Amino acid sequence: MNYDAILLASFGGPEGPDEVMPFLERVTDGRGVPRERLEAVSHHYMALGGVSPINAQNRELLGHLRAMMDRRGIDVPLFWGNRNSAPFFVDTLREIHAAGHRRLLAIATSAYSSYSGCRQYRENLAVAMDEAGLTGEIEIAKGRPYYGRSGFVDPFVDGVVDALDGVTDPASVRVLFTTHSIPATMAESAGPDELRHGLPGLYERQHLDVAQRVMSAVEDRTQLNPIDWRLVFQSRSGPPQVPWLEPDIGDAVRASSADGMSAVVVVPIGFVSDHVEVVWDLDHEAREIAEEVGITFTRVATPGVDPRFVGSLVDMMSDALDGQPTSPDSGLCALTCCRNARADLPVVAGC
Repeated sequence: MNYDAILLASFGGPEGPDEVMPFLERVTDGRGVPRERLEAVSHHYMALGGVSPINAQNRELLGHLRAMMDRRGIDVPLFWGNRNSAPFFVDTLREIHAAGHRRLLAIATSAYSSYSGCRQYRENLAVAMDEAGLTGEIEIAKGRPYYGRSGFVDPFVDGVVDALDGVTDPASVRVLFTTHSIPATMAESAGPDELRHGLPGLYERQHLDVAQRVMSAVEDRTQLNPIDWRLVFQSRSGPPQVPWLEPDIGDAVRASSADGMSAVVVVPIGFVSDHVEVVWDLDHEAREIAEEVGITFTRVATPGVDPRFVGSLVDMMSDALDGQPTSPDSGLCALTCCRNARADLPVVAGC
């Protein structure tokens, strides 16, 4: 596709106390999340003034993307839309169409394969096109997951190396790579059917790949070897009777103390910026657990606007504009990819 505009597609977040509950209701619509869970999560936002950092972070990211695009001579308009808060996809698509653009590349602020992290964006964009009356008027292709790009991985390497500065006994430290928990059934269906072959879904495998790459680079640079590490999960929001991926970060911190560790280094590889689920679930809740059990807690930063991460997203744009796939993983955006367990809904293309 000959793209004439690029859309940064993100999750969204409230920007005032009155927006918190409507936002949470949109996020969890149709998923059976108990009201008491929504109220509990709303308190997290209220403790931060009722504002999620994510929209401000996306505005900052847009500025860095535009600047790097200009330096590299990529003269294509850049837009931003959210699926759960203003600017909503439907409004941004109307703006894009009114400006005369018809072929869009969408890059999501989500690096991995899963229904909620990839296919749902494709569904939401298809719904937004329909609501805007633009189906058939514009074309959209979503870039594939970019977890494997070095610009995403390398900032985590630096963060872990810095966190381990001064450590002389690697056996006393455990590195906890954390990502958003998802229902077990969603994890099993992550990726296209033809690539699973009875193995765990790509969601877990991709995170393990990132963690292994980070630790290999960290051990090479620090000469601390071996360093114990685990993949753990956070931010569960579903009904208690539905199995979600485990272990939870809080349980992993407690277990690290029980295993004789004196410190944990928490690495949020599931996230691209320090939004509420990083700031609250890790910097508040997980840190409090570490203090409770008497273990040192260090949290590594997400890539944010690190020039290497910004460059990796611009590389995706450049690949797509040159007619190349946005990921070396063939087939990741097939119709069979990351199926919706509740309904088979229309999706925009993947590239």
